Amino acid sequence: MADTHLNPDHSTGNQIDGNVLVAKALAAAGVDCMFGVVGIPVTSLANRAVSLGIRFIAFHNEQSAGYAASAYGYLTGRPGLLLTVSGPGSVHGLAGLSNAAINAWPMVMISGSCDQADFGRGDFQELDQIAAVKPFSKLSVKATNIREIPDAVFRVLNRAVSGRPGGCYLDLPSDVLHETIAESEAETLISSVLNSAKVEANGSAEELEIEKAVSALRTAERPLVVFGKGAAYAKAENELRQLVESTGIPFLPTPMGKGLLPDTHELAATAARSLAIGQCDVALVVGARLNWLLHFGEPPKWSKGVKFILVDISKEEIELRKPYIGLVGDAKRVVGLINKEIKNDPFCLGKSHPWVEAISKKAKGNVLRMEAQLAKDVVPFNYFTPLRIIRDAILGLGSPAPVLVSEGANTMDVGRAVLVQTEPRTRLDAGTWGTMGVGLGYCIAAAVASPDRLVVAVEGDSGFGFSAIEVETLVRYQLPVIVIVFNNGGVYGGDRRSPEEITGPHKDDPAPTSFVPNAGYHILIEAFGGKGYLVTDPNELKTALDESFSARKPAVINVIIDPYAGSESGRLQHKN
Repeated sequence: MADTHLNPDHSTGNQIDGNVLVAKALAAAGVDCMFGVVGIPVTSLANRAVSLGIRFIAFHNEQSAGYAASAYGYLTGRPGLLLTVSGPGSVHGLAGLSNAAINAWPMVMISGSCDQADFGRGDFQELDQIAAVKPFSKLSVKATNIREIPDAVFRVLNRAVSGRPGGCYLDLPSDVLHETIAESEAETLISSVLNSAKVEANGSAEELEIEKAVSALRTAERPLVVFGKGAAYAKAENELRQLVESTGIPFLPTPMGKGLLPDTHELAATAARSLAIGQCDVALVVGARLNWLLHFGEPPKWSKGVKFILVDISKEEIELRKPYIGLVGDAKRVVGLINKEIKNDPFCLGKSHPWVEAISKKAKGNVLRMEAQLAKDVVPFNYFTPLRIIRDAILGLGSPAPVLVSEGANTMDVGRAVLVQTEPRTRLDAGTWGTMGVGLGYCIAAAVASPDRLVVAVEGDSGFGFSAIEVETLVRYQLPVIVIVFNNGGVYGGDRRSPEEITGPHKDDPAPTSFVPNAGYHILIEAFGGKGYLVTDPNELKTALDESFSARKPAVINVIIDPYAGSESGRLQHKN
């Protein structure tokens, strides 16, 4: 049995258990929201947290709750918290923790675990959870007795936001949660940790490196600014706008960097992406990794002699990529230093600069071709027609712009080109890992983190299916989320097999990519009291959007798409 001996100085007064102490420590640390699924041994912890002012959003599955916690960390800059039960609950939560690790978003997963005295004997839901989370956790801590709880709570919360953000893990054995301690001693422990808690300082680029970076930009013939969700997390939009507009350098956002500067900005190179990365000679990359999303910064997508200036919070990331110049530090601060250096000796390309003109001409041409395609009302729906209608409806809302959640192969790929982002941190998608199933969790996180914004999800039917039951969560908490499902009858669009592939003893089974055709996804939310719409033509879609956007209540719009409208694997066909 765990030691519950009380110190002499705290031997009288009210007693509290580990559940209350965890809740008190979280509240003292400024935690205001948790996501999760309750059960043995953490139900009391959730209730105690709620009683202390921490909102608890209860899900049906820890996977979706974990995705919500990771996105909440990104949107707020504070660790998103996931609470799970022991064993399988913790395993389910690994989806969210790994998502936070890969995307560099601050998150803490808190899991109950079996009694310490019974570990190794086959206890209820027994698992070495510290070992299980290791690949995805910056710091994993087990509180082995009640007095370790406050320090453990603050350590994981602080580490999640230190340096490159990421996931951390706190393990709470059931025996520790049942231990008791004098409330006065608990308050003393929390105060002590609160007074000593410090977030690790992030590195800062050296002055000489800043000067060298500015010199490279100034002398470049074809400079380009690239920024990603790391810059969005750092809230560097004002600094980036000043940099772009004072120098006249074209910019290219990664998918979740969209909106830091409006997609409609005259220096946006998104519609001329191939030209921009293929011919630039100096690229300032801010808060974006040179991974698969940016073709590893290598030819043939990038010009052979391009000089990269990388701004990243992680020294290790810069050492991995070996850029021409590496600037370690917070994106907002480093870009601010670049602007300060430029202000001392200003330069600007100007609209008539050959590089700016080339980007502008290419972008305008591509936009015109896209708009010509979008102008057609195609029924049965392809992807372009409903996406144009959705785009116009979203833009019609003005500011604050809705948070757009996008997942799916064709739905996300085509949507990225059509849907317009005008404000920072208003796009959530499959991210660095290309994760499917994040949609409903992200929607719920966005609605909680940004209560003044409508949340609009544009999802493929496959992506929606991962977490479709969470529409009940939308209704239960009455969150302003509109889920638009592009229903094409399967993964990529139903049965696309060649005759040679339809053979063998199970040839009459549905294709591995097929779902039930014309499934009634809109009916699912109606079962819980939400609003469902089935749409098959432009007028029905416009009506559904008008009504649901005005109501700001949970809704699912089931958009029937031609199953042959898209392509297998979206834009990643070469990998499948």
